[in-house]
Amino acid sequence: MTELAAVKAALKTQAVETPSWAYGNSGTRFKVFAQAGVPRTPWEKVDDAAQVHAVTGVAPAVALHIPWDKADDYAALARHAGERGLKLGAINSNTFQDDDYKLGSVCHPDAAVRRKAVDHLLECVDIMDATGSGDLKLWFADGTNYPGQDDVRRRQDRLAQGLAEVHERLGEGQRMLLEYKLFEPAFYTTDVPDWGTAYAHCLKLGPKARVVVDTGHHAPGTNIEFIVATLLREERLGGFDFNSRFYADDDLMAGAADPFQLFRIMYEVVRGGGFTSEVAFMLDQCHNVEAKIPAIIRSVMNVQEATAKALLVDRNALSAAQDSGDVLEANAVLMDAYNTDVRPLLREVREEMGLDPEPLAAYRRSGWAEKIVADRVGGRPAGWGA
Repeated sequence: MTELAAVKAALKTQAVETPSWAYGNSGTRFKVFAQAGVPRTPWEKVDDAAQVHAVTGVAPAVALHIPWDKADDYAALARHAGERGLKLGAINSNTFQDDDYKLGSVCHPDAAVRRKAVDHLLECVDIMDATGSGDLKLWFADGTNYPGQDDVRRRQDRLAQGLAEVHERLGEGQRMLLEYKLFEPAFYTTDVPDWGTAYAHCLKLGPKARVVVDTGHHAPGTNIEFIVATLLREERLGGFDFNSRFYADDDLMAGAADPFQLFRIMYEVVRGGGFTSEVAFMLDQCHNVEAKIPAIIRSVMNVQEATAKALLVDRNALSAAQDSGDVLEANAVLMDAYNTDVRPLLREVREEMGLDPEPLAAYRRSGWAEKIVADRVGGRPAGWGA
């Protein structure tokens, strides 16, 4: 197989999971902006996700968020997804939208509140059993606003205890993916603020526990690709939440703010074997002012482009330059790949997959946007906040 053929083959195996919540109404912290035609049920979210997969060929799964996607029959929802060429992906828990969680969830000082939070996480594992999902994704808004508000060390003990109970409940082939975030909504301490904290807990839990890297959850200037390389080296990188941000939020389309950073991250993924391993690639973003399905399609395409460039890096030439201490040549090899226009290559890949070479144009011609606006009248649109 030629080098170009190998790159094409790798791109055809790529899978980017899309988030159910990105198809619903969302907004800023101050206002949710409604759009016509957004889904009203998890079934309609799956229908929209199927449109993304139909034109990209590399978005075969849709993640659920509980209770945003609560259903009476999760097995039926999984069958619905299968009929549309999809599978249900990661089950995302929600321990941040209940009055009881004002002072935290699994780290809360009240044992009754902690019990409620852990029971919710166990419910999510039950849903995994029903849907066939392999990943439970956890993000906690737990933290404190003031010095002395709570005992920082005891909160870590509570977190460890809750995670251990859930980890013990996981079945064969199921994983726990622990996400971290530098801050928000706590102002003084956040209980899972960085990859080191998440990694430390995962190490104690066991091999089913892995770290999730959200590309928007870091301080400005953080070398995310170093974190990725380290977690891959330790075999503890469980997945990505792709998005983008300029300052502190993370709801822009993947690669929108810093496509070079996305390329650097994907190079470390390729270099570390994560592209062909069990690392889960998922979008985690909301679309507040742009049309939702086209924005998700564009995001998938951005990840594809960054991946294609990463696969084109001449690793032999790069290693030779690095080993000889040729700093400028090593950087030039990397930049040559980044500066390559991979759009013609990706058009070829799509045609070989039997797809339209231009996904956004194909979606516009499908008439789906007009259909959902006409059909989804009445009922309560999916979304969060008010």
